[in-house]
Amino acid sequence: QVQLVESGGDSVQAGGSLRLSCTTSEYIADTYCMGWFRQGDGKEREVVASLYPYNGDTYYADSVKGRFTISRDNAKNILYLQINNLKPEDTAMYYCARGRKPGHCGLPIHIFGSWGQGTHVIVSS
Repeated sequence: QVQLVESGGDSVQAGGSLRLSCTTSEYIADTYCMGWFRQGDGKEREVVASLYPYNGDTYYADSVKGRFTISRDNAKNILYLQINNLKPEDTAMYYCARGRKPGHCGLPIHIFGSWGQGTHVIVSS
């Protein structure tokens, strides 16, 4: 079972930026979708960004388009989520996730089968 560890969460003011990182316990093949989802207090889980490394396709939730960027450092096997222009509604626990099986990628949460413990992002107005 692959282990994923998120880091980079912090408490910031609106308009600020953060870069979240996700390290994995093993190399993940390019055919597995990688993504980030978040869950705020009392809210449903929301996939905010995903990446299909095989062809570089990326997917973003409408709520974060233009502000979030997902990327992967293949050499270091680290997944990133760059978050700019943070808003109070971005406050949530953010989780890094890996697809359940190769060849499927996108925004539906059911695509993902493994995730880490999360890193907390708090945005104050």
